[in-house]
Amino acid sequence: MIKINFNKVSEEYTGFECKGHSMSAPHGEDIVCAFVSSACFMAANTVTDVLGLDARAKATDGYMSLEIKNSPTPAQDILRGLVLHLTELQKDYPDNIKVTITEV
Repeated sequence: MIKINFNKVSEEYTGFECKGHSMSAPHGEDIVCAFVSSACFMAANTVTDVLGLDARAKATDGYMSLEIKNSPTPAQDILRGLVLHLTELQKDYPDNIKVTITEV
């Protein structure tokens, strides 16, 4: 299962951690994994390279994280959109994706 946890401080998202595999198909054919990976990469790249925020992004096989260091305000629409997108995917693939939000 892919587990995605979003961190929130004072009503603002500050980043996310995504880990695991959906196991919905063989490696290389797993569309659920591709959906999640693509969405997370787009959000992280937009925050770091388009908005230019001071953030740390990390990705390895089955793992991705984004941590915004300073003010996360400019990234809120992007992160809210990612939460919405992944929550909707969770509805379609409840055995493969779990989205949580942690208030820090």
